[in-house]
Amino acid sequence: MFRKVLIANRGEIALRVINACRELGVRTVAVYSEADRNSLHVRFADEAICIGPPRPSDSYLNVPAVISAAEIADVDAIHPGYGLLSENANFAEVCRASNIKFIGPPPEVTRLMGEKEKARQAMKKAKVPILPGSDGVIATADEAIEVARTIGYPVILKAKAGGGGRGMRIVRTAEELPNLFHAAYSEAANAFGNGELYMEKFIEQPRHIEFQILADEHGNVRTLFERECSIQRRHQKLIEEAPSLQVTPQLREEISNTLCRCLSDIGYQNAGTIEFLMDEDRKLYFIEMNTRIQVEHPVTEAITGIDLVKAQLRIASGERLDQILPPTVELRGHAIECRINAEHPQKFTPSAGKITVFNVPGGNGVRVDTAQYAEGVVPPYYDSLIAKLITHGVDRAEAMSRMERALSQFVVQGIDTSISLHQGIFQDEDFRAGNFDTKFMERFLAKRQG
Repeated sequence: MFRKVLIANRGEIALRVINACRELGVRTVAVYSEADRNSLHVRFADEAICIGPPRPSDSYLNVPAVISAAEIADVDAIHPGYGLLSENANFAEVCRASNIKFIGPPPEVTRLMGEKEKARQAMKKAKVPILPGSDGVIATADEAIEVARTIGYPVILKAKAGGGGRGMRIVRTAEELPNLFHAAYSEAANAFGNGELYMEKFIEQPRHIEFQILADEHGNVRTLFERECSIQRRHQKLIEEAPSLQVTPQLREEISNTLCRCLSDIGYQNAGTIEFLMDEDRKLYFIEMNTRIQVEHPVTEAITGIDLVKAQLRIASGERLDQILPPTVELRGHAIECRINAEHPQKFTPSAGKITVFNVPGGNGVRVDTAQYAEGVVPPYYDSLIAKLITHGVDRAEAMSRMERALSQFVVQGIDTSISLHQGIFQDEDFRAGNFDTKFMERFLAKRQG
């Protein structure tokens, strides 16, 4: 096991990694921007190093600053968390060149899975079902029209190097395609420095299902069930649960076996998540892979009893999966996660500022992952996520009732939060019955406004 690990992140995930390291007897080094000087991950790490001004580009995304901190602190490894540098293949290569272990997949695999069209082709080759789409990057709007005619409308344009809904446009007719193509290209180029686009068939009312995997450095891959992530707004997830109500044991086994074979073949290592869309016939289609720990990993931990961050550390230190996981991982009950964001629950505008009251819920089956506290400050420079509220029960009904109770006891004052939005969702009849898809929030918000 490593002697000392630097956490190249902030907020709740940095604190989460610190906790896992402490349980394994590993010393930790926090890096922080000037805006995060009083953050809990700085307080609870064994060492802390300031790496720059508040803006992410000047601090958390500043690769030379992060590597310098790692060398000054003489660490063995770097855990990137999620977001920021976690899927940056160049950063992983710099770690390798600096003789610092990057706790994640090899840079070559990160690069392969990060380019969505290459990832599609790799999955297609392994017989993982993918949506009908272009055979690579589309160079012009005229070419896009020809491809769309072959696929059939509606189609969706996606950024080759993208994520989070940027560089993405839904196209329903040939007439609107040229303008949308140029808009998607410009947005992708501005967001990612790469405007290249590819095209897929668009499913009107899909469910968003993802499979959690762990892979060791000896060619072994295991899946740890799936998560349902269909409750999202503008492609940003709000609520996740595990397992999905729509995935049958037979479908779970078929997809899991295919994924394990495919990821072993490409040399995948560490934690990862493979995301799918499910159509009305319950068929799954691969859309992308996230080569890191996910925000929603706690729901998988709840239904499996597996600490995924500790597993990441153990895999990166060379252990085999059969040393980390039991021969059979049993599915235990149901878990739900609400992302508590610092934003107005109706306008969805960010809400930075000082927290005056911060009371987190507790009790049976309730977990809160957060790095916030009363009198703490939410800076305006970063993602709006301030806490993750997770509940676990013997079934979905119990997990839901615990979530409703926990939301009522979660008190945050001084800033706006999404708590009341989540309370409204949990009172919605369609959500309670499991009748939802990725368009649920559009219908829910329309009902509220009507």
